[in-house]
Amino acid sequence: LKEGQVKNGQRTKYDKYCLRNQSEAKKSVDQGTSYVIRLNVEADKEITFNDLIRGEITINSNEIDDQVLLKSDGFPTYHLGVVVDDHLMAITYIIRAEEWISSTPKHILLYEAFDWEKPIFAHLPILRNPDKSKLSKRKNPVWASWYIEEGYLPEAVLNYLALMGWSHPDGKEFFSLDEFINTFDLKRVNVVGPVFDVKKLSWLNQQYIQKMDDEELLEKILTFYSDTNVDKETVRKLLPLLKTRMETLKDFQSLTAFFFQVPSITLRSDKEREVVIDLIQALEVVPSWIEQDIFLAFKTVLEKHSIRMPVLYYLLTGNEKGLPLPQVIEILGKEETLKRLKAL
Repeated sequence: LKEGQVKNGQRTKYDKYCLRNQSEAKKSVDQGTSYVIRLNVEADKEITFNDLIRGEITINSNEIDDQVLLKSDGFPTYHLGVVVDDHLMAITYIIRAEEWISSTPKHILLYEAFDWEKPIFAHLPILRNPDKSKLSKRKNPVWASWYIEEGYLPEAVLNYLALMGWSHPDGKEFFSLDEFINTFDLKRVNVVGPVFDVKKLSWLNQQYIQKMDDEELLEKILTFYSDTNVDKETVRKLLPLLKTRMETLKDFQSLTAFFFQVPSITLRSDKEREVVIDLIQALEVVPSWIEQDIFLAFKTVLEKHSIRMPVLYYLLTGNEKGLPLPQVIEILGKEETLKRLKAL
């Protein structure tokens, strides 16, 4: 039946064969043939419901199939199960994705058939990727656990999700979950599918980190890295440098790894070896181990060898960029810094 309908460009739906041939159907059942129970959808009926987000929606019953309600194994299908379940739980509002709009008339017919009070419907827009494709669990990280493991703050994720298709009446981008609960109204939900952009989430997360109290951020970092050897006092000293540079808690590792584990550095030329020798000599005689004096020592070496800061950064950290080098070296300490340079 379906193959013929597809071939003729028709909508695929049941043709009410058993309804037209009831004696034949009953005979087959009496003989033990397995069967299903379908909803008999009346033809040419306008099914209308008011959607809290989209307004009045009307679908003609000719667009609806005589859906199966009970399968041949006696178990209910989703459509029957969800209607009965929602009714028995006294559900008053059904808020779900726009993909279910086409199923809503089927459910309304069931509510009417049972003579039950219908709930209020609201169909939310589907989240999309920046390229406008549908957000998918096959292609996108859609699990809360992924965002936790990547170092996103729960409050930032909740804030960002709240902005997906909804806008704060005061135009705010930053607000708490409690404020969202107090101001949320389905009428402010946009029907256009919002774009879930991880880059925008990262920016929002960074703003949360920057606004966070230092001690609170310190505890979050220590909790995130609870299974690693991270010194609390060192982290506290690094916070002023980190807060403006971390997008997520996970960034802490890439920015500070050389503090907690001596990096493996290979000298790439004879010139770099000469730079190391002069750098040791310059740092050994700095008047005070403070950022300003360390910078002047760096400047002397940079000018002598006509090189740029990334070279010194590599020799001291194993990377060519990161946190401000003079401040970093001040925190690392004179003894540890010289020890590492002399080991190259």
